[in-house]
Amino acid sequence: MQIVSVDIGGTHARFALADVAEGRVVSLGEAVTMPTAEHASFQTAWEAFGAHIGQPLPKAVAIAIAAPVVGDIIKFTNNPWIIRPALIGEKLGVDHWVLVNDFEAVGHAVAQADVSHFIHLCGPEVPLPSTGTISIVGPGTGLGVAHIWRQAAEYHVVATEGGHIDFAPLDGLEDAVLSRLRKRYRRVSVERVVSGPGLVDIYETLAGIEGRPVVPMDDKALWALGTSGEDSLAAAAVDRFCLSLGSVAGDIALAQGGKAVVIAGGLGLRIRDTLLRSGFAERFRAKGRFEALMASLPVKLITHPQPGLFGAAAAFAKDHH
Repeated sequence: MQIVSVDIGGTHARFALADVAEGRVVSLGEAVTMPTAEHASFQTAWEAFGAHIGQPLPKAVAIAIAAPVVGDIIKFTNNPWIIRPALIGEKLGVDHWVLVNDFEAVGHAVAQADVSHFIHLCGPEVPLPSTGTISIVGPGTGLGVAHIWRQAAEYHVVATEGGHIDFAPLDGLEDAVLSRLRKRYRRVSVERVVSGPGLVDIYETLAGIEGRPVVPMDDKALWALGTSGEDSLAAAAVDRFCLSLGSVAGDIALAQGGKAVVIAGGLGLRIRDTLLRSGFAERFRAKGRFEALMASLPVKLITHPQPGLFGAAAAFAKDHH
């Protein structure tokens, strides 16, 4: 069965044709990316995708969205589009559809992606387990957290709000980061630190400790400086981010009873080489009496180029097999 798979974020919407069969994604076509600012609505972007490929669109669609999938009207934070789930069939001219949160889609991608789409970060270099819980942590604009529960050929994805648990500093530098953030927020969640924008606060905290003037810059510029090694303070901030990510990933695995952990999200993929060289693994294991348990868990990074599109298609395949 051929479907359209869609991944809608704040600034871009990605479309691709996908083939699904027997509960799995058989193939995913080339992604077509459209800036959301250039289209009045999801429907007009859908029509533009149809015009781009020059053929009638399939009567089935899988949609992943960067917003909670709740209520009669879904509004996006960073674009003016509105989705009314009850009208998807009518507006798009489809007979079957699935609508999932973007990180839930990532969970489906982890469940169905081929082993070639994962690289090993730490722990035993073994495949992801075929039974039990796999924890998923995805740093990006925020911090996505989910888990998969597998049993034989079946699996279930549970999206959570685990990115909003309390940030727990482990040393004096992290105490300073927390102190800085507490001046702005009454409660500091891990997402404030372990996310793309969180690097700015880490960097500015380190600058303050050294008495350096803070040079205002956005997180994208800072990530580029830090991962390239052009700026030693930015590099130190990136290293500190990797330590915190390791701590948080370990906490999530403990809380969920994970038998393995997958790091997902665009940021994780961009910094994979840095993660491999960092103290991520040491911090992941550093759970006191449970250090031996943590050392026994395989931790991997998903490298699929379009996990949102693939995962949306996988969610559809699972629901329509």
